[in-house]
Amino acid sequence: MPDVLIRNVSREVLATLKQRAAAKGRSLQAELHKILEEAAGEKGLDGTKLAAEIRKQLQAKGKGYSDSVDLIREDRER
Repeated sequence: MPDVLIRNVSREVLATLKQRAAAKGRSLQAELHKILEEAAGEKGLDGTKLAAEIRKQLQAKGKGYSDSVDLIREDRER
């Protein structure tokens, strides 16, 4: 697999990226890899999948919200 070298990254940006990686329990390299993959759209979630994932997490916590599609449709039919 090819390597990528990024020069002249500010200390502030590097520190922020290291903190972000640590907060997610990843190495800096793993975090940068994830960021690049998502930016390239290879493994990023689309809006529909993201919404479904959020709904699933809320339901696991015992919280739920209705699907707004039904509410909008009902409102339009009035």
